[in-house]
Amino acid sequence: MREFLLIALTAGALLAQMAPREAYDHMVKVLPGEWKLSPAEKQIGTTGAHNHPAVKRLLGTEKTGMEYEVVGRGSSLKEELLPGTVRHMVTMYHCDDFKECNQLLATHYCAKQNQPSFIFNTKESTKTKLVFDCDEDRSEVCDSDEAHVHHIILELSNNYKHLKASYIVYKDGERAKEHSIYHFDKK
Repeated sequence: MREFLLIALTAGALLAQMAPREAYDHMVKVLPGEWKLSPAEKQIGTTGAHNHPAVKRLLGTEKTGMEYEVVGRGSSLKEELLPGTVRHMVTMYHCDDFKECNQLLATHYCAKQNQPSFIFNTKESTKTKLVFDCDEDRSEVCDSDEAHVHHIILELSNNYKHLKASYIVYKDGERAKEHSIYHFDKK
């Protein structure tokens, strides 16, 4: 009986994993469009990045705080975080090979003036939580002491109308105390 339960739990865990192609197709379906920064009282579970003067003026307004656009005839998803501010950053999401899509990759063009590369975490991701980890094989900054985004976590709720975008920072090889975490509502 124990063996059966273990096999059933293992099979369930494997089925819960999200394949790169499935994740990419899901992202290009639910993310494109403009997102506004949620009001200050809804910036829950953050480390205060929304209080930066360049960001604070966007809170609770109709101004675009995040925008997703499918580009390259569907082969890439462009994410523009905080456009028009000094914290403007871009992340490009794409498959390693558009037809096969064995890996879902990303490059983050950061306001810290570095460009860490990411790989989709198939084991921790679901349709409502997309996790990208710094890819040490493709990006030297990932295992450096330089401050850089080490994880990107996109959490969707409210029927894909709310987004908590977390850019988890590492410095000196360890998780930092402050991160860029923001809540957005789709326009």
